[in-house]
Amino acid sequence: MKRTEIDVSYVELPNEFDAFIRGVKIYDSSCSPEARVLFIERDRGYFLKSAPAGSLKKEAELTRFFYSRGLSAEVLAYISDKDGRDFLLTSRVQGEDLTHPTYLDDPKRLCDVLATTLRELHSLDFDGCPVADRMADYFYTAEQNYRKGIFDKELFGGEKYKNMSADDAWRILCEGRDLLRSDTLIHGDYCLPNVIFDKWHFGGFIDLGNGGVGDRHVDIFWGAWTLWYNLHTDEYRDRFFDAYGRDEINGDALDIVEIAETFG
Repeated sequence: MKRTEIDVSYVELPNEFDAFIRGVKIYDSSCSPEARVLFIERDRGYFLKSAPAGSLKKEAELTRFFYSRGLSAEVLAYISDKDGRDFLLTSRVQGEDLTHPTYLDDPKRLCDVLATTLRELHSLDFDGCPVADRMADYFYTAEQNYRKGIFDKELFGGEKYKNMSADDAWRILCEGRDLLRSDTLIHGDYCLPNVIFDKWHFGGFIDLGNGGVGDRHVDIFWGAWTLWYNLHTDEYRDRFFDAYGRDEINGDALDIVEIAETFG
């Protein structure tokens, strides 16, 4: 996880955080244009995430839920300010994310722990989860993006969708959407940067805004994808499926997830 020290005097933050950040080093740890993430070097470390108003509310709720299960960071504050911004302050999950060289340098072990950790997540009780039907939101987003003309058939770097139009993809998605059900606790963005380990021991999950009660194949798909993307090879795809357990994997459902993701 990259961290670049910054001068906090140039960062506009709500007054509630003034005393918290005073006199300590602050680092920019952002990894996407949608949100800014600051690492605060105080105590054992904290992260302060900011994004447009309302966009972090669901992440705050889900992080609290996952924390109650011992699976994520503690939420210390969620603020939606009058200037149209959300702020989410959490404790640091001890360890490093799975893109750290410690893990990338041992790809077989990395593949196996990524798969078994996911299978354990999917076995957990989800009673009380604040997002009870993640797939409803999932399909709604796909439909909205389809109607906006958003369709990235090059997203996965292969030839699979080379000759497929957005209309063809949308038709396939509509025909197969019943294969996906909201019956499992999922992360929703199950990629190496969002899983924290401490010396090969599970620490917790971060960036939970797309989580909730959804279909396991969303996480399975992204688990295989992140190994391909970060290891620059598809060599570990079958190993990942084997370690997770092929008894719970439906190839047709995986295809529907991949189609859905072309619509963002």
